[in-house]
Amino acid sequence: MKNRPDYAVSSVDHALRLALLLQQEGPMRSSELASRLKIARSTAHRLLAMLVYRGFAQQNEDRRYDAGPALRPIGLNSTQVAELRAFAMPHLQTLRDTTGETVNLQVLSGLHVRFIASVESTHLLKVGDREGQLFPAWDISGGRVLLAALPPEELVERLTAEPEFDPSQLDSLLKILDMVRRRGFAINDQHKRTERGVTAVARAVRQPNEEVIAAMSLAMPTSRFRRDQLSRLNAEIASTVAAVERDLRGSPRSGLPQRADAE
Repeated sequence: MKNRPDYAVSSVDHALRLALLLQQEGPMRSSELASRLKIARSTAHRLLAMLVYRGFAQQNEDRRYDAGPALRPIGLNSTQVAELRAFAMPHLQTLRDTTGETVNLQVLSGLHVRFIASVESTHLLKVGDREGQLFPAWDISGGRVLLAALPPEELVERLTAEPEFDPSQLDSLLKILDMVRRRGFAINDQHKRTERGVTAVARAVRQPNEEVIAAMSLAMPTSRFRRDQLSRLNAEIASTVAAVERDLRGSPRSGLPQRADAE
């Protein structure tokens, strides 16, 4: 039996209870959640807004709240995520310092992408911290890099079984992924399903056995991106990826998985 901490933080407790209610009982209205927790509706709205921002809740078309994508499992266990993040973080920070733009590390969670590390830009106008958030893999540059590494037949089977994916977009996506394989990188420029005004470039991070384990992306406001920068930015990312991969090859640890795409 666990006792309530002597110095409990009520707002944290309320947010965690909201997330658990949504996970255990399914969609509920904010008024219902406020009533269950015996808190003001305005407080419930503020807490739910933060849960939605971090992916622990989502709002459905009927305006009810449901458990968010952050509560879904990913293809790495906590030890593997911690190891990969520890290897990559110094290099992500160096890339951020070199380019001045936000740098992210992502892994597959089913057919979605989880941001496991994020180093924010030094600019006032910037793409913010996305750590812990989940996005459809087919909609963002890092996700496309990871999908391009899957066996084509498996990829098609999984996409057609994914309820969030529009099957009418399959042929277009397969052509994009084929281009990603040939070029070695992906670029996501103001895609309609992700944030307007954001451009991101991504490359795959591979294990010593050449299996793709993650994607590294560089994200910036589109207003600051120019096409003549692409070659330089891509080279900077490639150099950083190579540095992470060298560290992975030199590590005696073997906790990292063969492929980070499990449901």
